[in-house]
Amino acid sequence: MPYAGGSASIYNKWKPYLTDDIELFAVELAGRGKRVYHPLYNSIDEAAADVYRIISAELNGSPFGLFGHSLGSLIAFELAHRLKETEHQPACVFFSGRGAPHVPRGEDKELYHTLPDNEFREKILELGGTPKEFFDHPELLEVFLPMLKNDFRIAETYESSEEVEPLDYNINVLVGKEEDTTAEQIHGWKEHTNKVCSIHYVPGGHFFFNEETENAAAIINRTVKECKQAADSFIENPAVNYAVRYLQ
Repeated sequence: MPYAGGSASIYNKWKPYLTDDIELFAVELAGRGKRVYHPLYNSIDEAAADVYRIISAELNGSPFGLFGHSLGSLIAFELAHRLKETEHQPACVFFSGRGAPHVPRGEDKELYHTLPDNEFREKILELGGTPKEFFDHPELLEVFLPMLKNDFRIAETYESSEEVEPLDYNINVLVGKEEDTTAEQIHGWKEHTNKVCSIHYVPGGHFFFNEETENAAAIINRTVKECKQAADSFIENPAVNYAVRYLQ
């Protein structure tokens, strides 16, 4: 799941770096790419419901993982909780470029979506990640700016449940070493799992996975491999095999 303003195509550059046993499924959010004319989301929860609808057809019993960056991280978080109520449980979950949802981002944190268009554009260019060309062409800006501002709005107004409800599987957190995120925000993710929370620091700022694609992909490859080895070990255990046969 992409960051604010991002389409599914941002993950195309990942393909050469992922191992052959990983099939990349980049989700196209409403209002961009092939879904440019689809209505924009009113909330993160609405986005998560839409993503669940999209991926449901792909969940065929094979092991799968979730990855989201920034805005996508919030969508992945809500999606992970939605999946708790289903038969589909992810083997790996990655939250990237975002602090834990329950930890305040700071009262002095500016709300970009409330800024006038010109100021908003300057702030977005400072952040990076969005090609300058989008702001140079009126025909692109007419479509892109409302979608981008809406992405920021649903992310900046998002409020998680006051009571943390831990997930029942391991989670992985990816953070740019130069990112403007506090230790409390990063380590707050540990409260969101009953199992292991692994924190990975990657060179670069907020858009590290565009700049350090190979490094980010290496973390994903390694984590997926570890998940697969753990699953294989689990099934190879005779007692577990007996229990599985008994349940079947």
